[in-house]
Amino acid sequence: MTQTVTRALRLLAELGEGERSLDQLAEVIGVHKTTALRLLQSLEEDRFVHRDAEYRYHLGAGLFALAGLALEQRGIRRIAAPHLAALNAATGQTVHLAAYEGGEVVYIDKYDSRHKVRMYSRIGLRAGLHNTAVAKVLLADLPVAERRRAVAGIEFVPHAPNTITSAPQLLAELETVAAQGWAQDHAEHETFINCVGAPVRDGSGRAVAAASISVPDVVLSYEQVLELLPQLMDTVRAISADAGAP
Repeated sequence: MTQTVTRALRLLAELGEGERSLDQLAEVIGVHKTTALRLLQSLEEDRFVHRDAEYRYHLGAGLFALAGLALEQRGIRRIAAPHLAALNAATGQTVHLAAYEGGEVVYIDKYDSRHKVRMYSRIGLRAGLHNTAVAKVLLADLPVAERRRAVAGIEFVPHAPNTITSAPQLLAELETVAAQGWAQDHAEHETFINCVGAPVRDGSGRAVAAASISVPDVVLSYEQVLELLPQLMDTVRAISADAGAP
């Protein structure tokens, strides 16, 4: 990847965190502000960034179309949509769909709960590989050698007291997930959230996505979240059938 492209991508990533000034963006990519300005002008021409009246930069509308196209290219999202919407309506809880792409697990769809307490997650955000149910499901479906390579590259940041903090511990957990066909996040990513996840399979039998139900503990206890597992399993089986799973 050329230096110019790398810098442009870093600018977009930085603006994804919020508006920035020219000076701030130049500092992020480590260049003089005249160089940063040239990059930003090029991105602005294609509507990838937008400069407001106060000369602060934001992500531009041109990214909306690209984001929409990226989602449309994930056929499993379209197949899963009515089933996930029904699960969300039936449970009233947050429902996610995630996929394993390039060594990362990314949320590709989300249905918010009916409750005031909401999860910070959003479509396009990466899920923690060692502390989320969807990631455990997708890692557990990998061939053993690939699974071990993926786990070896994880930085085991302890987000909560229950977070898995070592490769042996996660590998053991993934063996359990592979055997039982579902995973849990028992307050491992956020101390007040419990989650169950299960695989969505296509005609090859491989997990092409993972669906989950996530619930704050002020709404349902951990034990009550586990009681939602049959509904989740029915949902992923229905999606998988529509995706051609045997």
